Amino acid sequence: MAMAMATAADIGSSRWNMVSLKSALPPLTPTASYVKLPCVRRQRPTKCPQLVRSFSALSPVSPLHSLGFSDQTSFGHNFTNIDNRYRFSAMRHGRRVPKLNRPPDQRRALLRGLTTQLLKHGRIKTTRARASAMRKYVDKMITLAKDGSLHKRRQALGFIYEKQIVHALFAEVPERYGERNGGYTRIIRTLPRRGDNAPMAYIELV
Repeated sequence: MAMAMATAADIGSSRWNMVSLKSALPPLTPTASYVKLPCVRRQRPTKCPQLVRSFSALSPVSPLHSLGFSDQTSFGHNFTNIDNRYRFSAMRHGRRVPKLNRPPDQRRALLRGLTTQLLKHGRIKTTRARASAMRKYVDKMITLAKDGSLHKRRQALGFIYEKQIVHALFAEVPERYGERNGGYTRIIRTLPRRGDNAPMAYIELV
């Protein structure tokens, strides 16, 4: 305290500097306790290619890949499919299969159900996309029925849900479409659907 009082008294007479201030202050004693965190060392392979950042749309799939915290050492593991709930962002060049916003199993079940209902009632109302997609399957079932063999009947039974429709189809098609080569259905556009304004159409047997 005497040195501090003397230093404070000498401020007016002598020039103030950091050396005098440090000598006046009490010594610092460490009071805080430090916790030493365990250090995990990664064992990197001898020859490891540089990892490539993988992206899904505009954001990285895993930020650890870009930092190098991954056990994958090949380029193929760092690229993933861009999947947005059954909608892939890649361009579908040369693929004319209408997906109808459904995965393959649900899309096939939908087309089988629509084909069964059309062959049962002769005319149904659905969206234009579904009508255009199911048209080739209806034509294929009628072509199978025109052949009339047991193998073709079993193929139709594996696609159409109701057996009675298959038996009736194989009985009536040769007489009804015997002279027609293709073009067994007709699509008639109608007013859009209320609610979502989806384009609608009637599809019927000729």
